Amino acid sequence: MYDLLQLRAEVFVVEQDCVYQDVDGKDKNAWHVLAYKDKTLVAYTRIFKAGDYFKEASIGRVVVAKNQRQHKYGYQIMEASIKAINEQFNETTIKISAQCYLKNFYNQLGFKETGEEYLEDGIPHMAMIKH
Repeated sequence: MYDLLQLRAEVFVVEQDCVYQDVDGKDKNAWHVLAYKDKTLVAYTRIFKAGDYFKEASIGRVVVAKNQRQHKYGYQIMEASIKAINEQFNETTIKISAQCYLKNFYNQLGFKETGEEYLEDGIPHMAMIKH
């Protein structure tokens, strides 16, 4: 738990210069998908069954360590998260709240934007769905 909270703080609070309450109480209901390289956490997501966060199953807190992004671990952790939702929750529709600058990344994984952009913790986001 310490590893994932540290990585989330490094990226979402320090790197993105965003003061917000990362420990939001939702981790208790999430399944945590972690990717380690040489005993160091390099990528992470949390996934939810339908109804636990959104009406649909969802993936959130997608993060890759800054010094590991050149290895494309974001695609691997997202593919593992999508597979886990399909296999563990028997769900195929997945909703995310994506930072807008990552729209193309999520499009490549099959997510399509839905609705208007909105601010979440001062950062432009958009809802995206994968069927």
